Amino acid sequence: MKFLRGRHGFEVGMASLALLYLLLFAGVPLIYNVVLSFQQVDLMSPAFLVRPFAGLANYLDVISRPEARMVVVNTILFVGLSLVFQITIGLLLALLFMEQFPAASFMRGLFLAGWIMPGLVVGAIWKLVFAGDYGVLNHALASIGLIHGKIFWLSDPHYALLAVIIANVWLGVPFNMLLLSVGLLGIPAEIYEAAKIDGAGPVRRFFHMTLPMMRSTLGAVVSLGAILTMQQFDLIAALTQGGPASSSQVAQYWSWQLSFQTFEVSQGSAVATVMLLLVLVVATIYVRSIRHEQQA
Repeated sequence: MKFLRGRHGFEVGMASLALLYLLLFAGVPLIYNVVLSFQQVDLMSPAFLVRPFAGLANYLDVISRPEARMVVVNTILFVGLSLVFQITIGLLLALLFMEQFPAASFMRGLFLAGWIMPGLVVGAIWKLVFAGDYGVLNHALASIGLIHGKIFWLSDPHYALLAVIIANVWLGVPFNMLLLSVGLLGIPAEIYEAAKIDGAGPVRRFFHMTLPMMRSTLGAVVSLGAILTMQQFDLIAALTQGGPASSSQVAQYWSWQLSFQTFEVSQGSAVATVMLLLVLVVATIYVRSIRHEQQA
């Protein structure tokens, strides 16, 4: 037990405590959720450990529901469009703030201030922006002639999902900008100087130098962004609650509704387990790509 003494012993002890914390407060709830998805749970047996085994019945029940297809489509659109615009805008802002101009640090801080705000607060702010009668967005669009009447963004099934995506993009852009800025700082300035001497313009440098050298960073941003977006809950709860008519319903919020509104705990756990598997797939692809790149 000599290795437990001194500096190394302290490090092992701290690592053991961190591992124990993860097992108790992350591992146990995840395992419990998976177990619930294979059991038949009702209001009379939420605290019992032994319940009737249901096999895949809960998963089949969820898949067969009329709203399941809409939830899948909405989740794909929500995650996919959020990632595209978050990464695109985040990269453009990161490139902008790489340039030296007055108030650059102050403006960067303003963007990051929005990122640290809780999702419920962001949802409350955007709810005012999207308001049909007095919202800022309708007023701005009408003032430039793009619309000629009121759009009820949060209560119209045609616009509710778009409104949630816009708010989520705004919330996620600073995070992407921060990570992509770190990746840009890792590119040696000498490479750009040599390219300028060779006559390469900004567009050519971006597509033939910046993007290839940012491949690992972009992979990390896509993976982390997908995981965080698939976990987004409070923003949807503050804006639309999945409505109207399930037009903005996504899997993570549907799981909560099944478990805590209609008290179909087993079905809600089944949806959460599927989301967990998707997150693990994304994380595995990212880790394997990084390992392959390091070996190459």
